[in-house]
Amino acid sequence: MSTSVRVHAEEAGAAHPGYVVRPATRSDVDGARSVMLDTVYGDLRSGYVPRWHADIIDPEGVYLAPPRHTLLVAEYEGEVVATAGVRSHGPAHPPNPRWLAERYPSGGTAQLCRVYVRAEHRRRGLARRLVADLLDFAAADGGYRAAYLHTDPSVPGAEPFWRSLGRVVCDERELPGGGQGIVHFELPMPAV
Repeated sequence: MSTSVRVHAEEAGAAHPGYVVRPATRSDVDGARSVMLDTVYGDLRSGYVPRWHADIIDPEGVYLAPPRHTLLVAEYEGEVVATAGVRSHGPAHPPNPRWLAERYPSGGTAQLCRVYVRAEHRRRGLARRLVADLLDFAAADGGYRAAYLHTDPSVPGAEPFWRSLGRVVCDERELPGGGQGIVHFELPMPAV
């Protein structure tokens, strides 16, 4: 994993001392997995679904080993309290619309995923900071042409948060039959 992630010290960490945002290491895997699983069971209410969440079980193989992937963690008092990852896989068809998979192909797309913050640490700018660092990582890679993500709009606060950072490219609720009901976003890549 690259260590080229720039830390935005002027953002959440300065306003809320005690938080450290950094690339995850092997020693963070259990803490990161705990944040992720608590989120899929609590906030997303889906529970662990292998076809959607295999990366949660193997964050080391998915995020730490591949050179174009990364997993960031926010740590507070020695505990992982937030996660955010990038992987070089675009949205798959199916279940996503074919045109979306073609627009955001694997290899050229930095997919942001697992941007999760424990409830008691929210509203402190951690997610915004993690996303900024992920976008810096993707831009520094040089091979990504787009930054993409999808979110479940039924999760309180998720849709407004992502709308504040990017633009909607597909709201499946507007498709015939409602698709999966998720919203797809593109985020601007920073200049290198």
